[in-house]
Amino acid sequence: MHCLAATMLVLLCCCCLFLATQQQQQQQLQPAAGGNRESPSCIPHERDALLAFKDGVTSDLGGVLSSWRRDGRHDEQDCCRWRGVRCSNRTGHVHELRLGGGGTFQPDLAGQISPSLLALDHLEHLDLSRNDLAGPTGRLPEFLGSLKNLKYLDLSGIPFYGGLPPQLGNLSRLQYLDLSNLYYGGMNSTDLSWLTHIPSIQYLNLNRVNLSTVADWPRVMNMLPSLRALHLSFCSLASANQSLPHLNLTYLEELDASLNSFHHPSNGDQLNMRSMTMDLKNLCNLEVLNLECTLLYGDVAELFRNLPRCSPNKLQELDLGSNHLTGMLPRWIGQFMSLVILNFNWNKITGSLPTSVGQFTGLQILDLSFNNLNGHVPYEIGKLSNLTYLDLNTNKLDGTITEEHFASARSLQYIDLSYNALKIEISSDWQPPSTLKYVSFASCQMGPLFPGWLQWNVSITYLDISSAAIADRIPQRFSDAFSNVWFMNISNNQLNGTLPADMGSMSLLELYLSSNKLTGQIPTLPPNIHTLDLSNNFLSGPLPSATRSAKLRQLSLFSNRLTGHIPESFCKYQQLVVLDLSNNFLEGEPPLCLGFVYGLEGHVLSYGTIQRIVETSMTSIHLSWKGQELYYGSIQRIVETGRIPSGVQLDTLYAGYPSMYIGNIGLCGHPLQNNCSSERHAPKQGGLGRTEEGSGIPFFYLGLGCGFVVGIWIAFGVLLFKRNWRIACFRFSDKLYDKVYVLVATWARARQTQTD
Repeated sequence: MHCLAATMLVLLCCCCLFLATQQQQQQQLQPAAGGNRESPSCIPHERDALLAFKDGVTSDLGGVLSSWRRDGRHDEQDCCRWRGVRCSNRTGHVHELRLGGGGTFQPDLAGQISPSLLALDHLEHLDLSRNDLAGPTGRLPEFLGSLKNLKYLDLSGIPFYGGLPPQLGNLSRLQYLDLSNLYYGGMNSTDLSWLTHIPSIQYLNLNRVNLSTVADWPRVMNMLPSLRALHLSFCSLASANQSLPHLNLTYLEELDASLNSFHHPSNGDQLNMRSMTMDLKNLCNLEVLNLECTLLYGDVAELFRNLPRCSPNKLQELDLGSNHLTGMLPRWIGQFMSLVILNFNWNKITGSLPTSVGQFTGLQILDLSFNNLNGHVPYEIGKLSNLTYLDLNTNKLDGTITEEHFASARSLQYIDLSYNALKIEISSDWQPPSTLKYVSFASCQMGPLFPGWLQWNVSITYLDISSAAIADRIPQRFSDAFSNVWFMNISNNQLNGTLPADMGSMSLLELYLSSNKLTGQIPTLPPNIHTLDLSNNFLSGPLPSATRSAKLRQLSLFSNRLTGHIPESFCKYQQLVVLDLSNNFLEGEPPLCLGFVYGLEGHVLSYGTIQRIVETSMTSIHLSWKGQELYYGSIQRIVETGRIPSGVQLDTLYAGYPSMYIGNIGLCGHPLQNNCSSERHAPKQGGLGRTEEGSGIPFFYLGLGCGFVVGIWIAFGVLLFKRNWRIACFRFSDKLYDKVYVLVATWARARQTQTD
């Protein structure tokens, strides 16, 4: 009984002690008399410093600093509650200032960076990016180098110009530094040695800062052992003067030196660049390597041998597009299994595409366009279930593309195999496993039937199957299947039949159906279309009305069988810049309002029997109709004839502007269907046709001769009737003759003396 009483007494004492402790803690947490808060208020002199910074801001379009007030309630005066300000919960000192702007072309803040920030002794994070805070001097303030506790400094996008202040080297605790410019040519530096005083820096971004005179930049960067991300894009970097036997950047994860000029002179600079890439083997943490547009030469297989191949391999993004790399892709390229982006476009790579690409299980982007790859496209590419972007256009690939190439490509959205010798053999009933949006098979053999499998992809927005040997009718479900397409090019095929009557329901912005065998009338056009090319067909009937498609900017209907006249509704084409209705059977007078339509002035208008003007230098319109020519200003006409030169550049230009050759009937050769051996590429065009243009050459020489004769007689006539001019002319000729005679005689006597 006594033991039980003692136990109860001990429990009672413990409970009392626990309750007393809890009450004491609550009293400590409750605000005392005088208004103290859980978190201490900001320091008064730091609040004054922030308000002085606000005074230096002349424009605050986003109202970022609207909460920064000196008056108002007590909580409104607490700078720790102000937008963009972060304070220490323990001391109340301002630790962070996050005022990064949200827009590029309309920054939130404008003005200058006030030196009052120096009063923020405990500031560790300063973000003023994407604002117009360059101030009246436009220079990056040197006093920022006195904020000794800074760990994070982001001044990117501020339009500074001039040199980088070396005082930034005093920020010895800095871990993040972003001084990148939005535009090249603002800031520059001749010496980066101050960076070596910041050994803790992990992120460095100097994109678009002119570093063309900094020759030792590799040595400086190699002295930053903690660096994880290095961005030096578009800095005008040249090859290093010294080689680097070993890279200390073992923690480096991102390296972006794109858009620089690692040129290839023959005096050893290439060796310096190669020594740099050889050291990349030791960068086992490297995830991103971007050397795009660096004029880099060398063998692509050697470059892969110099990449890090640690286990596990972490390299995810490899971008070396737009360089001068040669050679063949190595067969063991699949060892880089962690790759997500592989871009080697615009190089000179040869050979076939290795089958080991099927090992890129995580690959999302594969771009090998504009090279000299040959052979077949391996079936293993269909195993890439994460691939979203595939671009192999403008190579020398051949063989057949079947359903097996897309067997597991469930994520594919972008595919471009154009300008290869490929044959596409896919069943019309086959439904792709992915949702395609961008499809381009230009100059691939897809015919003779229309590729019906494309109709299952209602999500397609860009479709180019021009010059694909399609000799079929337009499918019945055409308007529904391609209702979301905004760009469509099916030109240079053998499409026959009529255009869909319900085209007006489509979302087309650009439609190219030139050089086919389409018949019938032109239906109602899509409401938002701005480029329509139906030239070189057999279309008949009247011109389409302009009631719905008022946004039209280019309309090419030449070389058809259209009849009637231009309707007055064409005056609604306020944005029209190209109108070509030549080689039709139109009649009547054209509406004179076309000569005054806003947007037509200074551009091309061709009508009736006159051929389309392809290249112009003009200030207004040239309108020709039934032998009568009306001028609104002046133009210069340039007509192209002959064989189209072969080359990647012209093919690329044609891919972007399929209508570039339209109207030049005298042109022949690839990519047009006109055979240069035939004579049908130079038909007669009547009184103003191409064959008549040659008759202008004799008239040119006749006019030249007449001008010469008239000029000579004008000169002699002046001397004949102007006695003073005649005397002066003959005196001048006599003096000139005497000077020449004396000069020759002196030279002859000197030669004779030397001989004697």
